[in-house]
Amino acid sequence: MNVEHNTQVAICELLDYYNITYFKVPNEGKRSVFLGSYFKKEGMKKGVSDLIILLPMGRCIFIEVKSRTGVQTKEQKEFQNTVQKLGFEYKIWRTVDDVVLFLKNK
Repeated sequence: MNVEHNTQVAICELLDYYNITYFKVPNEGKRSVFLGSYFKKEGMKKGVSDLIILLPMGRCIFIEVKSRTGVQTKEQKEFQNTVQKLGFEYKIWRTVDDVVLFLKNK
């Protein structure tokens, strides 16, 4: 199985356990040219983070899940830059330990 997938599943299970509001935007994957064009017209963008967490007081955090050795694509770096320029938080989580640390400090 894909390491990033397994990590993301574990992260979602932990967020669910702590009743944290989050969602995934299904923005990646191989598609036909027709479906790619169809979804792009609906607002699909390259580089969007894997998870978006919503917290009280309007706090919104964008989470990119990577393996221990995974690197961001050019589009992911551009998205991170945009998000941070707009004043939002952006984090890269590589393990469930990153979530545990976040929960202790949130």
